[in-house]
Amino acid sequence: MPISSEIRQAFSRARILGNGDGQVTLSESEIFCLMHRACLDLGIPASVSGLPELSGGAPGADYYSTPLEWYQSPQSDCPPAEGLLNALSKCADGKPDFRLFFENLAALHKRRIKYQRILSQQPRPTMDQVGPRSLLEFGVVNDGLLASWLTWRKWIFDVDNRAAQETGYLFEPVLASCLGGEAVGSRNSPVKRLNERGKPTADGRQIDCYDGVNQLAYEFKLRVTIAASGQGRFGEELSFPEECKAAGLIPVLIVLDPTSSSRLTELMATFAANGGRSYVGDAAWTHMDAKAGATMAVFLERYIKPPLVRMARHDERLPESIRLTWTQDSIELQGDEATYRFKRS
Repeated sequence: MPISSEIRQAFSRARILGNGDGQVTLSESEIFCLMHRACLDLGIPASVSGLPELSGGAPGADYYSTPLEWYQSPQSDCPPAEGLLNALSKCADGKPDFRLFFENLAALHKRRIKYQRILSQQPRPTMDQVGPRSLLEFGVVNDGLLASWLTWRKWIFDVDNRAAQETGYLFEPVLASCLGGEAVGSRNSPVKRLNERGKPTADGRQIDCYDGVNQLAYEFKLRVTIAASGQGRFGEELSFPEECKAAGLIPVLIVLDPTSSSRLTELMATFAANGGRSYVGDAAWTHMDAKAGATMAVFLERYIKPPLVRMARHDERLPESIRLTWTQDSIELQGDEATYRFKRS
């Protein structure tokens, strides 16, 4: 049976991220391992997928407990690209939304690989960059400790900035696809900014998830606190539901953390006043599960919710003591109970 162009395009999208020096390309062996993981998550037997067994099996109980290095190790029983395409086609025929599930899993995997590359390649700051900042603390401690403090905090700022960037590229499109929509940039957005007279302008508003079939425009928030938004930024957030209403869309607010605040109350009231809806905490996850359908709800429950819920448990705790060590070929982060080490290139 011939393989559809849709399946071939999905396979290509799943395999490659970006271009040029920053490109991440998954090997056939990595695709093979990710397909196996997707089939395990969704209960698809080998009799349906046609995939051979993994040699030795996956070392972790789930995706996050399996080292990235294992996925990058060649699998002796990996079929060629055409065999992987056939398996993807069979799974997509047998399980609704399997293609989307697999593409999102591959997107997550590629971004994680890319960030490990960023950690290994982010250059150490030079004193030309950070030396002038010593004026604020010079003489408080000895020169060596101050130089190390300046270097570490600049490097940490740089990699954290890249982490925020890469997470943004991953998080919103994945959630949007689970909700049956897509992230839309300001250039092509149906939602336009309103001028002081309440009339639409030519300037569009970014939409985290646009569901054109149901005329919904979603705004995603991890959390809304008093300190989280400056007054200018919060004014932008308050204007979004009004602009959605003017565009004939229903604004929907999704807030994953249920922590209450006056800002959250005000934002929810503004969405309601413009014919919108708000889902917070458990209600947000319930809504997303219902919209996602059976297959993509599994993706949300296995790949998106666990990290957010588990990390939220540490919100009110003081950070544990850590020791940072920089050597010629690695950086090591040592905590009270674990060590995180990655190679430098």
